Amino acid sequence: MSTLQAPAPSGQTPAARPATFAQALNTALADALTADDAVVVFGEDVGTLGGVFRITDGLTQRFGRTRCFDTPLAESGIAGMAVGMAMNRMRPVIEMQFDAFAYPAFEQIASHIAKMHNRTRGAVTLPIVIRIPYAGGIGGVEHHCDSSEAYYAHTPGLKVFTPATVEDAYLMLREAIDSDDPVVFFEPKKLYWSKAPVDLAELRDRYENRAPERREGRAVVARTGQDATILTYGPSVPTALAAAAAAEAEGRSLEVVDLRSIVPFDDETVAASVRRTGRVVVVAEAPGFASVAAEIVARVQERCFHSLAAPVRRVTGFDIPYPSPKLEEYYLPSVDRILDAVDDLQWED
Repeated sequence: MSTLQAPAPSGQTPAARPATFAQALNTALADALTADDAVVVFGEDVGTLGGVFRITDGLTQRFGRTRCFDTPLAESGIAGMAVGMAMNRMRPVIEMQFDAFAYPAFEQIASHIAKMHNRTRGAVTLPIVIRIPYAGGIGGVEHHCDSSEAYYAHTPGLKVFTPATVEDAYLMLREAIDSDDPVVFFEPKKLYWSKAPVDLAELRDRYENRAPERREGRAVVARTGQDATILTYGPSVPTALAAAAAAEAEGRSLEVVDLRSIVPFDDETVAASVRRTGRVVVVAEAPGFASVAAEIVARVQERCFHSLAAPVRRVTGFDIPYPSPKLEEYYLPSVDRILDAVDDLQWED
């Protein structure tokens, strides 16, 4: 199985216009609603308002209040209703307005959504997508900027996706909605307004024609390099790419792997990169203790120990509650913190 490379931007044709991450998600939802009458979208303020971040903007007007609608402020009820609908052959896409707002729903997610398929010996599937805007970088306060992916990744029965590019925002959300397994779909809030020259109509055609170059659960090499590998995902991908660009000016060639999917995890692509470079830095916004970053380090050590020229380093959020807006720049992984970790990889020179 070959390693996937990040594709050249599809916006090289005159028809392509800059699209935002948010527009890509909105288009993916609209296309999924069009393609399958079983798809329904609901959550707090997703209807008339179009969501706090306007990801569902216009969907109620276009598809009606039975396909995209508002719910009470009750996350456990939102998730529980999704369970019943999915058991009756519908495909709910639910929104948790902010990352930490999802915690009241966690009992439904961990006890029922994640376990129903196994509990019924495969007789019942729950094709539910749980959209969670997550992570920092927007100047929000606690309950609005958590990186809670480890809770879900640790729960067997859930897939966990987190796109970092406009193209992946569209393609991965379509994949999630079409999956027969429940997917927790983490959307980096600070990337909602990022742009790329992507033709969303071309992406629709590519997805619906099932072009084989992008598959669920695969990582991509976002930037090739020779000297060390940065493993990262979601909101930290642009920071890692910026660090790689800065390192190039200092004479170091860093490879950046965008994991895209936390569960399932692409050990093959990760191991291939690590064996090629021999040095690794893992970058993630969540606190480092008992984290996804810690799991990545363990997997690398288990599979690539004899290829490593230095211990694996991590650059993560600190083990504290998310700080106030004035302090978040010190909490979040930065280019300087990544380059410091790279410098610590026991270079002979």
